[in-house]
Amino acid sequence: MAGVHAALGGAGLRNVHIREYVRYWAGLTGAARVEVISTSDNARLIGEALAEGEILPAGEGRYYARSHVKDTARSEERTIVATGNPADKGVYNNWRPAGQMRPLVEERMRGASAGKTMYVVPYLMAPAGSPLERYAAGVQLTDCRTVVLHMIRMARVGVHYLDSLADPNSFVRAVHVTGDLDKLGQGTPGDQRYFVTIADERTILHFGSSYGGNALLGKIAHGLRQAAYDGWASGEFLAEQFMLIGITDQLTGKRYHICGGFPSASGKTNLAMMLPPGTLGGRYRVDFYGDDIAWLRADPDDGKIYAINPEFGVFGVAKDTSEATNPTALASVAPGTGTVFTNVAYNDHTQQVWWEGRTPVPPADVTGWRDWTGTLISDRPAKDTDAPWAHPNSRFTTTLANVPNITTNSGDPKGVPIDAIIFGGRARDREPLIRAITNLAEGVYDGLTLGAEATFAAEGVEGLLRYDPMSMRPFMSYPEGAYAAHWLKVIGSAASQPIFAHVNWFQRDPKDGHYLWPGYRDNLRPLLQPSASGWFSPWPARTRPIWPCCASCWRPGRSRRSSTGPTR
Repeated sequence: MAGVHAALGGAGLRNVHIREYVRYWAGLTGAARVEVISTSDNARLIGEALAEGEILPAGEGRYYARSHVKDTARSEERTIVATGNPADKGVYNNWRPAGQMRPLVEERMRGASAGKTMYVVPYLMAPAGSPLERYAAGVQLTDCRTVVLHMIRMARVGVHYLDSLADPNSFVRAVHVTGDLDKLGQGTPGDQRYFVTIADERTILHFGSSYGGNALLGKIAHGLRQAAYDGWASGEFLAEQFMLIGITDQLTGKRYHICGGFPSASGKTNLAMMLPPGTLGGRYRVDFYGDDIAWLRADPDDGKIYAINPEFGVFGVAKDTSEATNPTALASVAPGTGTVFTNVAYNDHTQQVWWEGRTPVPPADVTGWRDWTGTLISDRPAKDTDAPWAHPNSRFTTTLANVPNITTNSGDPKGVPIDAIIFGGRARDREPLIRAITNLAEGVYDGLTLGAEATFAAEGVEGLLRYDPMSMRPFMSYPEGAYAAHWLKVIGSAASQPIFAHVNWFQRDPKDGHYLWPGYRDNLRPLLQPSASGWFSPWPARTRPIWPCCASCWRPGRSRRSSTGPTR
């Protein structure tokens, strides 16, 4: 125990509540040593991980990690919200009593880090000085060095962020223990994994994975589940799986900010990193704030809704990311960016990475290429010839600073005022290109009835349409009725409220299946609609939509199916 206190003291970690928390879990998990992490440790940790074969070099200043073959996505049925109040049970939050879950998970964690290092990762999920900073502080404990490398890219990491907490005991306690991934019975009746957020205790206990969505506790477990509960319990804010962008009309100088929720693989990251189409590039600029999480609050001074991106990086899906679909994302993971790729294809000889959609066809010369499981492509049996090289949920992790169109005020503690909130699903029919919604209750209802075709980001059947309220189905931490009421309260408390819209980039022709909308950069066009409906518009009122499809697909306040439009 003296070694634990010496390590904490040597790192300058003086908070007695954090020290006691670390001491308890180091003892329970049986960790052999404790190491406190800051961002400055990145280079050393990279060197150690390379030396141990935990990661591989992927060209200059980039790295490759391969996860366990049974550990490649979030596991929603093993993800639980626990509290001491049965009234917190909702349809989607998979609620259990805290008194049942804490001892159950602690027993699985007991001694499970024996011989390993326990990394102590103090972090902040908000710009320093934010009005929401008191909800953003956390300390993750993990026995996985690769998880630390991801956390350094995804959160503001360092002891100094927790030095001056107004309440030194007010931080999220986040514990991650990997477990023996070969022996956890993933997906069987004897599955040993548990990913538990004890929301009313502000404690997160995850056992049995090293995959990002299960192991980067500052991101989803804190940034969404815990923060959503905190926002509801305090009545102060919303924590949502939202992208956040700014659109500047360079002719008038006026700037607009839009946030919105899109279920997985519904175009959220591409929209967040969107560049204007060529013909509009001289007039409009799109600024990136965040691609995955936004915290929203009503500012008492000016009566507007403000949003921040609590994250410090991007944990993006690699599949289908290319120069054509998202050149911004590719630039964000260029050589020298420190990017960590996970579960893409990797070439032992050239240190190149590849994934489906990166180029129209895989590399012709398969020498040295291994698929996401580590199997040489050249050694694959005939029956696996057409199997994907990369896992459909393969990822890249990079910091916000690497995104070329990152805004200059991304770290503004106050956040940015929100003009519009958009919801977008992935549906081949049911929804037109865009619907404008000017009524708060109707906008909230639209978000709560959102649906999208399932993807590999969560375990499920690809292509199956599933209900995904506010794109928060896997991240709900309190009951849906209270969720709707909290939305109405927070947004309704603003004197100047954002307007709403619903978009769908994925309509298909019922005859031949081609996409009716070109998507990608052209997704800016439907957001620049005439203002007769009250919908956000940097266009002068006399201006017509400049893409022919807009006039037929767009309707204010109601849905209709469009059967015409350009090919994708």
